[in-house]
This record gives sequence, C-alpha cells and structure tokens, in this order.
Amino acid sequence: MEFLTGVREKETLEICRIIGGHYEGKPVKIRGAVHNIRDMGEVAFIILRKADGLVQCVYEEGRTAFCLKELREESAVEAAGTVVREPRAPHGFEIRLDTIRVLSEPDQILPVAVNKYKMHESLEARLGMRPVSLRNVRERAKFKVQEGIVRGFREFLQGQGFTEIHTPKIVVRGAEGGSNVFRLDYFNKKAELAQSPQFYKQTMVGVFDRVFEVAPVFRAEKHNTTRHLNEYVGLDFEMGYIDGFEDVMAMETGFLQYTMKLLEREYRKELDMLDVVLPDAARIPAVRFDRAKELAAEKYGRKIRNPYDLEPEEEQLIGKYFKEEYGSDFVYVTHYPSKKRPFYAMDDPEDGRFTLSFDLLFRGLEVTTGGQRIHDYREILSKMEKRHMDPEDMEPYLMIFKYGMPPHGGLGIGLERLTMRLLNEQNVRETSLFPRDVNRLKP
Repeated sequence: MEFLTGVREKETLEICRIIGGHYEGKPVKIRGAVHNIRDMGEVAFIILRKADGLVQCVYEEGRTAFCLKELREESAVEAAGTVVREPRAPHGFEIRLDTIRVLSEPDQILPVAVNKYKMHESLEARLGMRPVSLRNVRERAKFKVQEGIVRGFREFLQGQGFTEIHTPKIVVRGAEGGSNVFRLDYFNKKAELAQSPQFYKQTMVGVFDRVFEVAPVFRAEKHNTTRHLNEYVGLDFEMGYIDGFEDVMAMETGFLQYTMKLLEREYRKELDMLDVVLPDAARIPAVRFDRAKELAAEKYGRKIRNPYDLEPEEEQLIGKYFKEEYGSDFVYVTHYPSKKRPFYAMDDPEDGRFTLSFDLLFRGLEVTTGGQRIHDYREILSKMEKRHMDPEDMEPYLMIFKYGMPPHGGLGIGLERLTMRLLNEQNVRETSLFPRDVNRLKP
C-alpha cells in the first residue's frame, strides 16, 4: 500500500529554479513543448516552450544522442543536458543537449505559425483556432497580465477585510431586469442565467460586511461591437457601513494602485513583450455626469444628444478631455440619471433625478459601474412602486432589507474590458480566452 504525503519532488526543473539556483555547468532535465527548431547543420537550436517562457537548447551532431530529423515542432519532450551561461539566449542560459526523450507528438502540422513572435492571422482566424493560437507567446502573455489583474483584485480586497464568496449563476430573476437575459428550463421551472451577482452580494453584506466575487456574467444583448461580450468575467465587490458612494470609488482606486504596482513588479516580462505602458492611478479625477457631458461638448464641439446616458463617442471625448487637461487615463463620472440606473440605486437626496452612482472610464471606455444602494426597506419598496414593479416577485431579495441592512455600496468591473484597455487592444475578444458573442459559441 502506498501513502501520499504531499507534492512529489520532480527530477525535472522549471526555468525559475534554474535561474535562481547554481546550475551552471551542471546536468539538468527539463520538460516542454518544441516551440521551434532552427537547423544550422552540425548544430541546431531547439527552443522549448514552457509556462514561464522559452528555453534554448543546443543540439550538437555527434554529442546529442538523438536523431534531429525525428523531432517535430509541438512535440512534448524531456531534454537532458548541461546548463551553460549564454546572455543572448532567453533568461541568459542555454542547455547543451545530451539527449531528448519524446513524450508525445502531434498528429498533424499546425494550421498557424504559433512560433512566430507576432501572429499575422486575422482575429477571426485566431479565435477559430483558439486552442492552438493561444500557444503563441504574445497571445498567452495577454492572459498572464489578466491573471495579474485578478490576483491584484483578490489580494488587495482580502487585505482590506473582504471575504470571497461564490454566488449562483442560475437564478429565478436577473438583477438588472429588462429583456437581456438568457432564459432556460430548470426542471420545468422558469430560470435565467445571472446578469450580475448583485442581489446575492448585497445579501452577503449583511453576513460578512465586505464581500467580493470573480465570476462569469451573462448578458443576452444582440450587440456585435468591439466592446461587448455575451459572457464575461465580472470583478464584483460590495461593502457595508459606508459613509457615501465615494468610499466605493476610493476602494477601487486602491485596487488599481495596488494592481499596477503588482504588474510592474511581477509581470514586467509580459508587459514588455506587449509594449504596455502602465497608467498612473495615483490621483483619479471625479466629475458629475452632467458636467462631464458639458465639458466634452464645449471643448470638442459635439452636441449633447442623449441627456440620460453617455454614448461611446462621448466616453471617448470625456476620456480625451481628462487626459489632455489632467494627464489622467482614468476618470470617475458620478451622479448618473436615475432613469438609467437600476431600482436599487440610491437617489441623490439633494436632487432625485440623479443617483449616488458612478462609472469609471479608462482611456475613454467604461470599465466599471458602481454606487451606493438603497438599504432602507420602505425606501426600496417606494422606488419599486414608482417603477411599477411587484415586490412579491422579489421577496427573497427584499427579505434582507426587511430585517435590517447597513448603508452599503459596491461595483462591478468587466475584466476583459479592463484588460483590453490596459493592453491597448481594439477588440474585447482579444482579451477573452474563449469569447462568447452573438456569432460565436465555439471553440
């Protein structure tokens, strides 16, 4: 009988261990995929692809006990050899090969050249072959940066006393209302895919005070734009005992500051590969919704057409204004009209036409929506009545207010949009692993 006592120590090494250890001149074993083969005659360079980068291996005829002609790109191999310092190689070292053992090999030749530094195929072609195209080092670097954003979100909020929660995605009613919901049959009952974790994260404020979630969000919108997805990852948090919605904006600002430092410190390789210049989040301006529209109209001569919402072009102009005037890539637009906010948004007590809510624009694109919520039971019933909503349809949600809730607020961030703007991509599908839009349901 065998007993497992933990993670098994492997004979093979990872790149970080070779870099951090004293392996120069010593024999090592390393496993990876054959990314590229450059045959120079008696010598060949075999580049292995691993999760943390590329490794240059040197094949020498007469020394390496393997027939180079039998090796194919994308084969999974175990390479054994001696570590030699080489400043021109990735990570500053190479491995002089003694032997290669093939662990598996591809059945067909790759349909796209993933070993090129930049892939020149169209976005549609890359998405259609996503399981393969993601092997390209620049394509996958986007998602290492995205990992850093999520990591920053988790680490920062946990450091601020937040508890991570996991809420259901099959619900009886969408949090945002309207028709943009995916309906499904749930054991002969009507159900929907969650548009937002809103109701549940508010519920959990009454339990843990401060909560957050990283989870999918579903929107049945028939948009076919460069900024919309029908399934995306939401970074959501909700916090209780706030003095105002400004506390929520301050918390998001702290998250952005923490995350930019984390990316600079631990994701520099990916940032350099993608030519990313990180934004400065030290000071983020905030401007009222109506004033933001006026500023953009006055400076750029664009007539205000919709007094109740920001059109995409207006978002771009507002972002441009605050970049030119204040050098900021970010701007909080506050006090959105009540007509454009959900029923649970708290109205401004000084002017009920507006709400204590905000959007965060990042380089002219809305990446966050948040604000203060109504926490008083009678007040939320009154607002539902004004909107001709039936309280009985939302009894489980209203229960939390009936039995007491603290003043609270929160926000939702679109992960793919935030990543898209950070990387200066022009289409949100570039920063979604396997995007779902009106035309795409696979791979």
